[in-house]
Amino acid sequence: MSQPSVSYLGRLKQRARALKRDTYVLYLACRDPRTPWYVRVFAGGVVAYALSPIDLIPDFIPVLGYLDDLILVPPGIALAVRMIPEPVLLDCRARAQAASEMPTNWLAAVVVIAIWIVLASLLIGLVARAIG
Repeated sequence: MSQPSVSYLGRLKQRARALKRDTYVLYLACRDPRTPWYVRVFAGGVVAYALSPIDLIPDFIPVLGYLDDLILVPPGIALAVRMIPEPVLLDCRARAQAASEMPTNWLAAVVVIAIWIVLASLLIGLVARAIG
C-alpha cells in the first residue's frame, strides 16, 4: 500500500488550517455589531457545531464519525462567510490572522459537560431501576 504524496498531505493540512481560521472568522463576525442578526444566528450555529464535541455521528465511530464534520462543516462555513458583509469579513479576517490561537469558550465546554453528566445520570438511574 503506497503512502499519500507529500503534496496531497500538504494540501490537506492547508485546507484544515483554512477551515480553522474561517471558523474563527465566523466567531469574530458573530460578535461584530455590524453583522446582521440572521447571519449571527446561522454563523453561530456553524461555529457551535464545528467546535462542539457532540455531533450527529459520534467521532469515536471509525470513518463515519468524521463524515458528518466533513460533509456539514465546510459548506456551512462557506455559506456563512458569503453572508457576512464585506467590510466585516475583511476586518474579521485581519483580526483572525493576527490572533495566535482560537479562543477558549469555557461556557460552551461547561454546557457540553453538563449535558453529558445529566445524560449519564439518567442512564445510571434507568439501569439502577431495572436492576433493583
